[in-house]
Amino acid sequence: MKQLAEILVASFGLDADTVGEAAALQAEKGGRLGEILREQEKITEQQLLQARGMQTGLDLKETLPLTSESFFTDRVPIGFLKKFEMVPIATPEESYIALADPFYFQQLDDLQRVLHWEGIKTCLAPHSAIFVAINNAYDKTSQGAADQVLQDIDEDDPEAILSEIEETADLLDDTSDAPVIKLVNLMLSQAVRDNASDIHIEPYKDLVKIRKRVDGILYEMFTPPKHVQAKLVSRVKIMARMDIAERRLPQDGRIEIRIADKNIDLRVSSLPTAFGERVVMRLLDKSNVLLSMEQLGMSAKNLDTVLDLIKAPHGIILVTGPTGSGKTTSLYSILSILNTPDVNIITVEDPIEYQINGISQMQVNNKIDLTFANGLRTIVRQDPDIILVGEIRDKETADMAIQAALTGHLVFSTLHTNDAASAVTRLIDMGVEPFLVSSSVNAILAQRLVRRICHHCREPYTPSSEYLEKLDLPVEDFSGATLYRGKGCHECLQTGYQGRQGIYELMILSDTIKSLILSTSDAGQVKRAALEDPNTPMLTLRQDGLRKVLAGETTLEEVFRVT
Repeated sequence: MKQLAEILVASFGLDADTVGEAAALQAEKGGRLGEILREQEKITEQQLLQARGMQTGLDLKETLPLTSESFFTDRVPIGFLKKFEMVPIATPEESYIALADPFYFQQLDDLQRVLHWEGIKTCLAPHSAIFVAINNAYDKTSQGAADQVLQDIDEDDPEAILSEIEETADLLDDTSDAPVIKLVNLMLSQAVRDNASDIHIEPYKDLVKIRKRVDGILYEMFTPPKHVQAKLVSRVKIMARMDIAERRLPQDGRIEIRIADKNIDLRVSSLPTAFGERVVMRLLDKSNVLLSMEQLGMSAKNLDTVLDLIKAPHGIILVTGPTGSGKTTSLYSILSILNTPDVNIITVEDPIEYQINGISQMQVNNKIDLTFANGLRTIVRQDPDIILVGEIRDKETADMAIQAALTGHLVFSTLHTNDAASAVTRLIDMGVEPFLVSSSVNAILAQRLVRRICHHCREPYTPSSEYLEKLDLPVEDFSGATLYRGKGCHECLQTGYQGRQGIYELMILSDTIKSLILSTSDAGQVKRAALEDPNTPMLTLRQDGLRKVLAGETTLEEVFRVT
């Protein structure tokens, strides 16, 4: 068998000196030559696998099928496969064992013997593809376990739920036998697999409902028996380091877990109700944090305008919309564009949703009177260029934000209003003087999230004129237009939708609108002026949504649901 060093020099253009230095490091510290060169970024994982394939004569597979039967999960521990980076694959076309490292001979023999697969074909595959295939197989096994867990729950040992969870341990590796622990692990792994944003544990008189929110819509997961309620809630509260003895007051906590290849942050909130404690968990996927402005679904025209607005040296840019409409995500995307070494960015948030390198983030803490207003007062003394205030909730915070904007800072913040024009009314209603609003606010961005049509089961259709008239839409705009809808498939959980994107209403405070604000705070008049502005006419949320309907990205029903 050829030496790996010879192959790397002959076939991948590595010079002998580089390989010699890596060999010297190997002699001094141990390890594998190929891995040392990969860590030094002299070769890529792809090149290392190709070289190992040449050395051993094994084929290389770039991707592995995720539809493989989970026939091995009850016979082979997940930890064994992850440690030695190998996974059995069986499809109707072929069966083989995929390896990332062909030199675990003994372990490969053990796996073949356990599966009665002696002499089966082996091939090489990237480390990441093997891990995804392993997690997929064991996750599929857990899906079928729900009914069994709910049956076992009657025989649950009350003491078992008090065992501590290992911090950020992979839940798919958890082999605990306690049915309540199994149920919580199952609930979390299913929610993460389906990209849920929230999990609700809701107690009623005779039962407990567990629901998940996917793309803004709630779906039922499990309905365990009523007597499980106390143990279930206690288990979640233990994981979130909350006081399990306190059941009469609302509490907040936080859990960090790893499920498969995702690190998940959970914000936990408990609320006492007539039938016991109600718990809601907000799931934040740390691996899926910052989206670019293009990924948010903003039109090219709006995007160009926003990119111009955020170059302003001072002023306020407000993002408005109800809870869960993606305001924070939009602001983080903007901050990531502005986050350069020559700029000082400080935020005051409640809570800090994601930590971003290069930005100083401060958490509001009402217990010690660290409010948005007090935090903002301190931030101004820290010589910031850009300030993010999580939310303007009262006159004091609004006044502080306006003072910061008028003294040369660029300020971003959020408000809970229905549309862009209403934000002006809301600020004046808080007690802010109209002349301060007109002199400090540069623009207001209202937004909502609509579900995207699933691209796996998308189908064209032509809406009837009666339906368009019922929706009060101009029939001529849609005559001959092909719209799309999702038929429903296993990829989108039979909903016809997969993922979400924003629809936007961007109101720039032109001189006309600023002078109008000085005379009236009527949102209707402000909105009409923005729509008729000759230089920067505003598109409403619904108009932006209908553009996305005509582009085949979402449906009429979705746009009307959120606008």
